[in-house]
Amino acid sequence: MDSSIEQGGNCPNVFKQKYEPGDLIGCGGFGEVRTATDIQTRRKFAVKILIRERMERKKMEERVKREIEILRLLRHPHIIRLYEVIDTPKKIYLVMEYAELGDLTVYMEAIGKLQEEEARKIFQQIISGVEYCHENRVVHRDLKPENLLLDSERNVKIADFGVCNIISDGQFTTRCGCPDYFAPELISGGFYEGPPVDVWGCGIILYFLLCGTRPFVADNNHSVFKKIMDGIYTLPSHLSPEVKDLISRMLEKNPFERIEIPKIREHPWFQAHLPRYLTLPPPNTL
Repeated sequence: MDSSIEQGGNCPNVFKQKYEPGDLIGCGGFGEVRTATDIQTRRKFAVKILIRERMERKKMEERVKREIEILRLLRHPHIIRLYEVIDTPKKIYLVMEYAELGDLTVYMEAIGKLQEEEARKIFQQIISGVEYCHENRVVHRDLKPENLLLDSERNVKIADFGVCNIISDGQFTTRCGCPDYFAPELISGGFYEGPPVDVWGCGIILYFLLCGTRPFVADNNHSVFKKIMDGIYTLPSHLSPEVKDLISRMLEKNPFERIEIPKIREHPWFQAHLPRYLTLPPPNTL
């Protein structure tokens, strides 16, 4: 079995010349993520190590290639930064920005549901990053707390663009992402537009931030899907009327009536205490 980056003798020379391998952060189906420190600057990075044999076995080469292409092009303070790709015969090393606090799920497990002020700050950053993606014709399609990382100052970094895609004709047919976060149009099947799916995902994330749980919960996927299709969820009484209104507009079953990102930005709850740097329109880089 192919050994990991931790065993320095198996690292490619070009990697060892620049980085000191560090601790394991997480594992996946075709690789792992570890910390690594730049030998000269002492800056810490996260390195996603992808094992070619596993990628080929699971037919994931195109997904990885697409993620690399997208991350090389996107430049936004709330999207994870890809700094370098080291390609070897057995592995691909993606040297990425390191988010010290881990993903949003880990953070929420540690502190519980958030007050509206902190949830708003995180949500504003998420929407800013998603809007930037859409302006550059990229849809994420798998927005969920596990794919939102936090740096040492609790700033959001949107990650895992493996199932993202470029908006060409505006419609998709592939059903992807996590079932608990599926928009109704994904469950229905057929063609769907990418941006409304991302808005739905952001709505579920906002609910999760404020309530500590997902809006659609059941014992199995079939029951979850039924709740999603029926629009059955509860908005707790501790939420303000303004955020209840915003969540309900984002979790609108009909994608053609669902609120769009520009209208989310104009919503009174979103606008409150909005940092100046997030008031600027997102640049187009693609």
